[in-house]
Amino acid sequence: MGTAGAHGGLPISGMTCASCANRIERKLNKLDGVTATVNYATEKATVDFDGAAVGAAEIVEVVEAAGYQTSLPATDAARDDDPLPTDDATAPLRRRLILAAVLSVPALLISMIPALQFDNWQWLALNLATPVVLWGAWPLHRAAWANLKHGTATMDTLVSLGVLAAWLW
Repeated sequence: MGTAGAHGGLPISGMTCASCANRIERKLNKLDGVTATVNYATEKATVDFDGAAVGAAEIVEVVEAAGYQTSLPATDAARDDDPLPTDDATAPLRRRLILAAVLSVPALLISMIPALQFDNWQWLALNLATPVVLWGAWPLHRAAWANLKHGTATMDTLVSLGVLAAWLW
């Protein structure tokens, strides 16, 4: 048996909840000669497979066909030559959070404190909330749409629908 994903496993991105990990694990385990365990918290899959029955490229194809991104891990020699990644993966989410907070607080205050309300204040609240709903929650909407294209509903679907329903109301 060969093992794919040495050094902690096959990296998988695009998972947004535990049901995503379960879906990938089920699809990988359907392949002949494959035993897979997917960990949502570490965003990695440990895959044991029979190299004669299935190849690493086929495993990558199954993960990508399920709607997630992966690539075969680099070898130790390649890892030593690469500089350490300096990109902060949370920076885009932090920007979304900060902008959403900056726009949400005034909308909340105007909506909840009668002394701050003026004629047609609802239009200002709508204009403050729209970027939060559309741009701030875009990763959730994108994940919900991707899952719906694959015929599944996840927590992203629930949150996206809730956000859009509240905004439309």
